[in-house]
Amino acid sequence: MIKKSILRLPPLVEPGPELPAEELERYSRHMLMPEIGLTGQRRLRNAKVLVIGAGGLGSPALLYLAAAGIGTLGIIDDDSVELSNLQRQVIHGVNDIGRMKLDSARDSIAEINPGVLTVLHQVRLDTSNALEIFADYDVILDGADNFATRYLVNDAAALLGKPYVWGSILRFDGQVSVFWAKHGPNYRDLYPDPPAPGTVPSCAEGGVFGMLCASIGAMMVTEAVKLITGVGETLLGRLLVFDALTSRWRELQIAQDPETEPITELIDYEIFCGLPATGDRTAADEAVISVAELVARLLQRQTGEEDFILIDVREPVEFEISRIPGSVLVPLAGIKDGSALAGIPRGVPLILHCKSGVRSADAWESLRAAGYSEVVHLSGGIEAWMSAGSSAVDLE
Repeated sequence: MIKKSILRLPPLVEPGPELPAEELERYSRHMLMPEIGLTGQRRLRNAKVLVIGAGGLGSPALLYLAAAGIGTLGIIDDDSVELSNLQRQVIHGVNDIGRMKLDSARDSIAEINPGVLTVLHQVRLDTSNALEIFADYDVILDGADNFATRYLVNDAAALLGKPYVWGSILRFDGQVSVFWAKHGPNYRDLYPDPPAPGTVPSCAEGGVFGMLCASIGAMMVTEAVKLITGVGETLLGRLLVFDALTSRWRELQIAQDPETEPITELIDYEIFCGLPATGDRTAADEAVISVAELVARLLQRQTGEEDFILIDVREPVEFEISRIPGSVLVPLAGIKDGSALAGIPRGVPLILHCKSGVRSADAWESLRAAGYSEVVHLSGGIEAWMSAGSSAVDLE
């Protein structure tokens, strides 16, 4: 069990230079509190914080970090703004749809606090860049939505001796903690092994209560500010779990596992999490067709030259929002547990699709294991279909 005495940590950042009059007024409500005061605000102004992802958790975190007066904010993201993001990613607006999230986030931060230096890292975080990027920052906020990145962040932070604040959300549930291998437990002490691929849905698959992002994101910023200023007691050694449906928080203790091997290097995190290594092609990767091929086959089906079933393996609400003409809905869960197989004829070619190709690959594997032989799936899913403008093709 982590001893309480190590939870009160010294300030992470030294105070910066004296603040100009405008900033004294801007941060006056902070400095009125003796726990923070002028010195604490100068520590915040001198701090460098890296936020991984400008999405659900990154959005509120970046806004509050900027408002708090963090001197340098780094952001890692390589995605663009979509309409479906706006339900929870409050740093972006309607006019930002189609823009890179980095650019949208930078502009929002400038509106809140033009004194913040924003550093943009338009990359996908991986073993080739994590250590170099992390080295320039005092504390990291991890709002990643996949397990491979979470383990990468943990190990890179451990190797560099840096603390990081971790948050996670799904549906109505949120979790937040602080990990710092130099002083206490790390993410591997909480989750030694990743879940099996496909057992934990992503927010795109399972949904997320938009307001939960603000609750967990604000807690992440709270922890970062406490680490920087040395105020209060951090969540190092503790996990907060929030159930938004009941509005209840639970606290769990996290102990260091003495049998855990020390972290000495970065590894292939996709393989560690049971995913195919980058560049490897599984059988499901080979069994794909392009949007152009699907359009051609749909047109041939119209004229009776070909017969196949186009199966959408997404959830019903996704099917209602958008669909490929001529598709039928058979959600992935029913394919995986076998309950939907009675409604899928054998001896007829099947073409599967989902949002991006991940779930359809999973469905492909389940159907092949169940004895279906003529099965392929759409590369890139309905996202690729819409990007190619194929929704305008008359296939009804």
